Amino acid sequence: MKVIGRCIASMLLLAGGFAIAEEARAQPRVISTANGEWPTYGGDLASTKYSPLAQITKDNFSALKVAWRVSSPDAVLSMTQPGGGELVAGSKVIFQQLLQDDPELWAAGASPFVTNFKATPLMINGVLYFNSPSSVGMAVNARTGATLWTYNPKSYESGTTTMSLRWNQRGVAYWTDGKEERVYWGTGDGYLISVDAKTGRPTPGFGVNGKVDLMEGLPRAKRGARDHLNLLTYSVQSPPFVVGDLIITPASISSVVVNKEQIPGWIRAFDVRTGRMRWTFKTVPPPGEFGNETWKDGSWADAGKVTTWTMMSADPELGHLYLPTNTTAPDYYGGHRPGDNLFAESIIALDIATGKRVWHFQTVHHGLWDYDNPAAPNLLDITVGGKKVKALAQISKQGFVYALDRVTGKPIWPIRERPVPRSDVPGEVPSPTQPIPTKPAPFEAQGVTVNDLADFTPEIRAAATRAIAPFRTGPLFTPPSALGTINRPGSIGGGNWGGAAVDPETGLLYVPSRSAFSVIRVAEQDPKLGGNVRYNQVPALSSPAIPGGIPLFKPPYSRMTAINMNTGDHAWMVPTGNGDRVRNLPALKGLSLPPLGGDITFSGPLLTKTLLIYGLTAGGKTGGPRLVAYDKSTGQETASIDLPGNAIGTPMTYMLDNKQYIALTVTNPSADVPDLIALALP
Repeated sequence: MKVIGRCIASMLLLAGGFAIAEEARAQPRVISTANGEWPTYGGDLASTKYSPLAQITKDNFSALKVAWRVSSPDAVLSMTQPGGGELVAGSKVIFQQLLQDDPELWAAGASPFVTNFKATPLMINGVLYFNSPSSVGMAVNARTGATLWTYNPKSYESGTTTMSLRWNQRGVAYWTDGKEERVYWGTGDGYLISVDAKTGRPTPGFGVNGKVDLMEGLPRAKRGARDHLNLLTYSVQSPPFVVGDLIITPASISSVVVNKEQIPGWIRAFDVRTGRMRWTFKTVPPPGEFGNETWKDGSWADAGKVTTWTMMSADPELGHLYLPTNTTAPDYYGGHRPGDNLFAESIIALDIATGKRVWHFQTVHHGLWDYDNPAAPNLLDITVGGKKVKALAQISKQGFVYALDRVTGKPIWPIRERPVPRSDVPGEVPSPTQPIPTKPAPFEAQGVTVNDLADFTPEIRAAATRAIAPFRTGPLFTPPSALGTINRPGSIGGGNWGGAAVDPETGLLYVPSRSAFSVIRVAEQDPKLGGNVRYNQVPALSSPAIPGGIPLFKPPYSRMTAINMNTGDHAWMVPTGNGDRVRNLPALKGLSLPPLGGDITFSGPLLTKTLLIYGLTAGGKTGGPRLVAYDKSTGQETASIDLPGNAIGTPMTYMLDNKQYIALTVTNPSADVPDLIALALP
């Protein structure tokens, strides 16, 4: 089995496969993981997170050492001094000065979370490119980590970024036509930045001085506007996506809102050279467009969000762009938006050249659970029942893999509409059914019953039963309530932005996940907020908990699941981590417990020719964080190395001078900002 031709896809990506002939005069060399590079966030346009490199193996993995490290670009920022000139200082100094000048600049007076260094770097021609939580771009020498350039658009001077998980930047995008080289990224205040890849200087002729205002032309979007939490209403927090001569931008738009009227998350493509908008796909369809009837009572006119905040994928041979979309706002009350609400919580295939819908599949109707599709769809070619299938696998927060034919959008195995619980919230009319895959089986625990509760001892089971009694519980898709509904998985998943990885040789999909829950309580909105949303999320009156810090549910608390996409069957599942924090609790000491999991961050997996690589927060030689190599066929840990801090971003790998490196961002307990580190064999 082969993932769609990575080399061909990368060549199309970088050559501008959809540009007119005279624009492609220079034929650039092929840039791909097959050549030891890493040209896109997911490694390739299929988002496989796979590299065929094999110098690092299970036999030498434990010998890896930190070859070099460099601090996040937030370690050194610059700002214009009142008397002119540039002041260069650490982010801590700059942020203190800005907050002193304007105490209302950031929500709750909290400076940017520079510890959120989630970027996965790109590597092209011996250079790594990435960005920081405060939207600063950087290039470093891939051999030494020496800084080549930084560019600071100073987006943090506009205010706190949108969404509950703020100050996120997960990476950048790269493009070349063989002559020019450019790097692109989005900013926390809603701009698309283009710089020269060699110098980091803004690209002349792209928008205005290398910057495109992404709020321009969006209904109800106003530059500088903030919501009731003092958060900016529009941000970009994931990498833009370059395919051919187009760049498509994700968006993060306010979720917890007090008014029905919000910014719609239209998907737009821009020309890679000029920044001119080439097409728009309206994710909340107006009258006359497909799907408008799913927004009843004219609710399409006010609805907001419904966009892709995470990563994307594409198949240039088919000419398809694949988008995972999120819930409309507000996340947990839909009384103002009756109907199924296309294209929220959907997988959408668009024609790359025109932006026209090719097909769609809605994974959640009339979403009430913040069950965004959180990661790029993985594209792979498989054989099902003797028939070759161009497939797409979409992981979800609710623990499903939606397996679709990426040509037609049809399910590979049946996905059936099943009845789900009703709502008792006034004005709320959930969909009576939700689409449930018959294959693959869920990769995470779903729903809440007494049998799901921790049962390490009879006393612990009794305490857990008492803890959930005040709340509404039930199967997956039990709606929010005035009591507070325990949803499992919760809004952070299940799966999340770290996504899954695909092995092109075997058709195995590797999915990291966490067993977590949320308590979602809604109530009539406080009139003091002055909004027109009738009900909204409010804090739970209490938290379901067992004394002594014992988890409420049975282990494992995180896991890695390998799924054979040729058959739809789970190949194996292992807990990720031993879970020493839980097993060493006083109430559990002395019990003979299996590995419990729970030692994970949100970062994703990396696949090579021989290894599955993943970061854990515990279990190192001194009990601290580590990078683990798993046997791809069994899930057995084959090797482990200690990390200098917790993994934050998803690792990547590259080859230079016949030496393979693994690079990832990690926390730095002894500094104000995290580091990017590169590991290699001595």
